[in-house]
Amino acid sequence: MRQRGTRALVLSGGTVVDGTRASRFVADVRIEGDRIAAIGTSLPKRDAEVHDVTGKIVAPGFIDVHTHDDQIMLAAPQMLPKISQGVTTVVIGNCGISLAPLVHADAPPPLNLLGSDKYIHPTMAAYITALEKARPAVNVAALVGHSTLRVATMGDPSRSATPAEQAKMVELLREGMAAGAAGLSSGVFYATGAAADIDELTLLARVAGDAGGVYTTHIRDESDKVIDSLDEAFATGRRGSVPVVVSHHKCAGPRNWGRTVETLAHIDAARGHQPIALDAYPYIAGSTVLREEAVDGIIDIMVTWSTPHPQMSGRMLAAIAAEWGCSQQAACERLQPGGACYFQMREDDVQRVLQYPATMIGSDGLPHDQHPHPRLWGTFPRVLGHYSRDLGLFSLETAVHKMSGLSARNFHLDDRGEIREGAYADIVVFDAATVKDVATFEQPNALSVGIESVFVNGAIAYRAGQVASERSGRFLRRTHRSRGMRHG
Repeated sequence: MRQRGTRALVLSGGTVVDGTRASRFVADVRIEGDRIAAIGTSLPKRDAEVHDVTGKIVAPGFIDVHTHDDQIMLAAPQMLPKISQGVTTVVIGNCGISLAPLVHADAPPPLNLLGSDKYIHPTMAAYITALEKARPAVNVAALVGHSTLRVATMGDPSRSATPAEQAKMVELLREGMAAGAAGLSSGVFYATGAAADIDELTLLARVAGDAGGVYTTHIRDESDKVIDSLDEAFATGRRGSVPVVVSHHKCAGPRNWGRTVETLAHIDAARGHQPIALDAYPYIAGSTVLREEAVDGIIDIMVTWSTPHPQMSGRMLAAIAAEWGCSQQAACERLQPGGACYFQMREDDVQRVLQYPATMIGSDGLPHDQHPHPRLWGTFPRVLGHYSRDLGLFSLETAVHKMSGLSARNFHLDDRGEIREGAYADIVVFDAATVKDVATFEQPNALSVGIESVFVNGAIAYRAGQVASERSGRFLRRTHRSRGMRHG
């Protein structure tokens, strides 16, 4: 695919869904350089490269607010799994797991979700330099991971940190925020972060808040103690004067199915006092490292990768255990280190969370898994096709807003996430009638259909199943804001 030159570009005759939840309208969109220059009917085309998009939707490029793309950005910067879905910006460093700041030859789980390469980015500035050299196809906003800070400063991150170790974490986080990170993420669900108490979390959250960043969190417990864990996250945000994003909100395990009625009401009440947002992926299964404590003999578990037994990738844990003549817990132990998909949610809960007004869409895909969860390739078309068009869970305008304008606002991505004059020209053109995810749990590495073309910073990035040879993604440095919480 050829990049366009310096001429203007006009997307002619499309139906604009602008990312604000406003009603769609038919208009031309003119791009000059990396910005949207004009929107209107019958814009002049004589001096421009014209793309006839009549009958197609013209929307802001989607923002994947929950990714673990830190390393794949460097290893495979074409970013086909994301650009093929219409994603033009990814937020990396979620769940307390970031590639920087760290130098570690053998990082412990869950940092190994970022791949097997050595961690060689001692500062966020060093990582940004590597990223800009790689020239990814999509834009990148970065979070600094709490578990990464602990691994970088502690010999044993499974214990409580000393005041000196916490001071070093603060120093590293301040460097990351100064370099342009969007905020702090935590994953106190994992062993690398679980020993941290609310005082440590608040200490670091305040650093992110002082710099005008956000605090995202994989809460301590998404099952029986989900309410207590939400309260811990909210208290951390209040004490740190920082907006909170609850990662991949769910009620996990059969005992908790249906409890999203309770949790969403609880979140709604808390939002009356502080800024809180959520992200979610549109599937009933999650995916992370293999964990024996998650093997309950009830839910289905599919192995996504295993270092000692790579041939078991893509198989169900119960079938492996039967073949080996052992319990599922014993099979899980033999397969480690490894990863798995856990079918731990119920469909009505997933739909309830997706519908919630403060919910953004994030894939939480794991690009280094040998047999990944299909959300890596299918999340955004699945929301557009299955949940919006086919089930009518919400309008197309609302679906696009959850994947663009709402996300840009919550992560302070100025001039992104909307189709308007002066905004950056991150744009996706798709067919509302045919857009659909194709990736499945059996065949997860499959291109979605209906995504026709994608533009990143005004340049063509993807068309007809092909990635452009010249990549135009950028690192999106946080715009400095004064300390305090934006509410709304």
